[in-house]
Amino acid sequence: MTVGFSYLLGQFISRRICRRLSHWAEKTQWRWDDVVVEALKRGVPYWSILIGCHISLSYWQLSPHWVETSTRAINVLTWASVTLVLAGLMGKLINFYGSQFQHAMPVTSLTQNLARMAVIIIGSLMILNDLGISIAPMLTALGVGGLAVALGLQDTLSNLFSGFYLTMSRQVNVGDYIKLEGGQEGYIHDIGWRSTQVRMLPNNMVIVPNNKLSQSIITNFYLPSRDLAFTLDVGVDYASDLDKVERVTVEVGREVMKKVTGAFSDFEPIVRFHTFADYSIQMTIVLRAKEFTDQFLIKHEFIKRLTERYRQEGIAIPFPTQTQLQKAVD
Repeated sequence: MTVGFSYLLGQFISRRICRRLSHWAEKTQWRWDDVVVEALKRGVPYWSILIGCHISLSYWQLSPHWVETSTRAINVLTWASVTLVLAGLMGKLINFYGSQFQHAMPVTSLTQNLARMAVIIIGSLMILNDLGISIAPMLTALGVGGLAVALGLQDTLSNLFSGFYLTMSRQVNVGDYIKLEGGQEGYIHDIGWRSTQVRMLPNNMVIVPNNKLSQSIITNFYLPSRDLAFTLDVGVDYASDLDKVERVTVEVGREVMKKVTGAFSDFEPIVRFHTFADYSIQMTIVLRAKEFTDQFLIKHEFIKRLTERYRQEGIAIPFPTQTQLQKAVD
């Protein structure tokens, strides 16, 4: 009877009161209150049943031994449920607010799992203490068997500590665009306890063990900043007026920098002639994008607009040719 009433009371609190708290939390500017209310909504039904069981013990005619055993069981279940709720709450709070503390602890699945594990360990110690079990012998046994465990889990521990090192060193971060030593490149999707996931531009996922990644040569296109300069090579006819070519090319570059999405609008394009090639004078144009993938659209628009402008100005872009004399000699 008492347990049933407690269960119904818990359902009422979960569905009515917590729902009103959720509506109130949605109106606030904070995000933590939404997470706390959601955690309470999940935990209240279990806690209400445990409270009902605890109250019912006073009505049941049980021997002192069974009363003590039942009380300990209820306490263990209470600590376990509170621990699980707090572990989930901690993971979500880190996910929500981690962006505000990126300088201290970047948000990855590894850091979230470490936070959950810390809460679970503390909760487990509370349960052992409630059961009257001393943890000192357990710590001694762990110390003695630690070497054997470390040898048996050498690869796992290597990946774990490498992932922690990658996370804390800030040399690579979730969301960075990187190029691996093997040639694969893409965005870092997540750093886990065993491996790092890199999402390539075709939307494929490359899974790299953390210890391999920590030992590899990596190009991070987001460090020291996301914007980057890139180059295009163009050749013009030997009969071209190079001053005019430079002026026209810079004008097209300025137009692209100001109008194309992803271009660094304040950047002044650079043109440098550098090679007397077989059939053209080669030059390099330097442009700047806000991040790595923006350069593709900028190159696309620049080539289209430069080709059209060269056609209007009478500037020729030559293609490989061979004279009859060269063919005869060959």
